[in-house]
Amino acid sequence: MTSTNISTSVTRGLTERDQQNLWHPYTQHKTAALPIAIKKGKGALLWDENNKEYIDAIASWWVNPYGHSNTFIADAIYKQLTTLEHVLFGGFTHEPAILVGEKLMEILPKNQQKIFFSDNGSTAVEIAIKVALQYFFNKGEKRTAIIAFENAFHGDTFGAMAASGISFFVEAFKDSLIEVIRIPVPVKGLEQESYDALQSVIKNNNCAGFIFEPLVQGAAGMVMYEPESLDKLIRICQQSNVLTIADEVMTGFGKTGKTFATDYLIEKPDMMCLSKALTGGTIPMAITTFTQDLFDAFYDDDINKALFHGHTFTANPTGCAAALASLELLQSDEMQANIARVNQNHLEFQERIKNHAKVTATRVLGVIFALEIKTESAATYYGSLRNKLYDFFIENGVVLRPVGNIVYILPPYIITDEQLDTVYQVVENALEIV
Repeated sequence: MTSTNISTSVTRGLTERDQQNLWHPYTQHKTAALPIAIKKGKGALLWDENNKEYIDAIASWWVNPYGHSNTFIADAIYKQLTTLEHVLFGGFTHEPAILVGEKLMEILPKNQQKIFFSDNGSTAVEIAIKVALQYFFNKGEKRTAIIAFENAFHGDTFGAMAASGISFFVEAFKDSLIEVIRIPVPVKGLEQESYDALQSVIKNNNCAGFIFEPLVQGAAGMVMYEPESLDKLIRICQQSNVLTIADEVMTGFGKTGKTFATDYLIEKPDMMCLSKALTGGTIPMAITTFTQDLFDAFYDDDINKALFHGHTFTANPTGCAAALASLELLQSDEMQANIARVNQNHLEFQERIKNHAKVTATRVLGVIFALEIKTESAATYYGSLRNKLYDFFIENGVVLRPVGNIVYILPPYIITDEQLDTVYQVVENALEIV
């Protein structure tokens, strides 16, 4: 770069420079507001290029439970970078990956025995779906359908996208996707409808697997349902040897008040998908976990029965180091106390706000809080109400991303009581503008 270009870059703001080359996710650039340029973060706080302070009340899409610029995780990453930053995982292994496997075996449901590394939540789901389909292929049985909930979200790659039920995410690709059959979410009052639908789908289709977000549908607006309902759905699948996949990309690592949402269940899934908070928001990494029976179906003299999936950064040692540090933080007494404290604050706010004239429903599980705003007509996912709320929150220094008429809070566990009170007050104030 010439000195002239350096000077020009310095004088232009980050937001202006962003527009020259960058394409943002879930963004219609013609109509969207310009992105906010963040220059640093610490704890639950972010600062933009103009030094305006924001409370990150959604942990930056649910990945930073231990706060921004966490020095404990950063030190672990630095130490690993100066020892072994990366090595191919095809034909090689390394201690950080082995340690991650050993650590996860201590905290996962006991039926989970094998882990497969990848790079993000969508890929973790993709792998689970591929394993479900190939499991039956390897056994000489043709099963081609996947069962999923209505309004599910499992990611943006093709298999994960097919399993997702939010229509505008998949509209352009619906004729190119694998077969997915949807059943209702067993929310209160619809449990039997969900059970009946699952039984009918299994009876009338060649179903390989059932994928679900356990207890909380994140992108649908933190829609919650009871563990007993999911236990029954899993039992229905077990009776017909339909494999079950728990997508814990959002719910995993403490969000629901337990390490995993599946810890609330009696029945355990055959596969689990993990990502987001796995590395504390530092390095992209994901893991799909499996029972021994699933692994054994791929263990054969026939090379064609192997799982042919991988990517260049599989089991990246630096990511593994970040994951190990994150798991240590999660299991600390201090972090468990933080999770309980945030939950208590949410419950108290729920009591205060649930009878507000403009609130139709509130939900709390672990560190997740959601409220639904009363509207005259159905609110669209990225509609005017959502945009009005989002702009109000940003103007008031709080990062929240409403889903239609649903406002949710899912903060870093280390957020202070004072910061949470500010978030609650801003949410309460927002009800006066709708």
